[in-house]
Amino acid sequence: MPPKARWFARHWPWLRLAPLLAGLLPPASGAVRTDSSAGTLLFQFSGAAADEAWGAVNDGVMGGVSRGGSKVIDGALHFRGTLSLENNGGFSSVRSFGPARDLGPATAIVLRVRGDGRTYRLQLSTDASFRGARISYQAPFATRRGEWIEVAVPLESLEPRFRGQRLRGPPLDRARIREFGLSLSDGNPGPFALEVDWIRSR
Repeated sequence: MPPKARWFARHWPWLRLAPLLAGLLPPASGAVRTDSSAGTLLFQFSGAAADEAWGAVNDGVMGGVSRGGSKVIDGALHFRGTLSLENNGGFSSVRSFGPARDLGPATAIVLRVRGDGRTYRLQLSTDASFRGARISYQAPFATRRGEWIEVAVPLESLEPRFRGQRLRGPPLDRARIREFGLSLSDGNPGPFALEVDWIRSR
């Protein structure tokens, strides 16, 4: 009997069982990739990464009385507060204060969030300024009450704004992102709550 035939005869019982055994084994690590593992991780809120500073900027800078801020709880960034329209106010925000990041190759920012059904805004800032203050490039994203979802915000959808006013430019310099931020300014007074698991570029 040729060597190849002898090998096949000796291993035939195991070859017949291979498809059945394969169904009992877990998939190989990394064999299945979802959106949550794609792209470049920008922020996660556990371990040493949780120490990166996020600060609050509310409408008190313009005389308003809205309250809001952030805190890391159980591996997620919690952005909470109460929105008020009194004294011409109506916004609350939190912003990161880390090193500049280059998002040149990216086309979108993806966030895993659990919200209260309200529409929040993603904010990015560069060195660009207007009247001595940084311009905020913003775009809205919706949430579902009590449900974790992934939302993708195309970078091309971000509009330059200054104190709620839309500007004609300059365009977003994706290579020098100085700040990331989250804000609420939907015109509905009352408490709000948003949790963020992670933020990625894609």
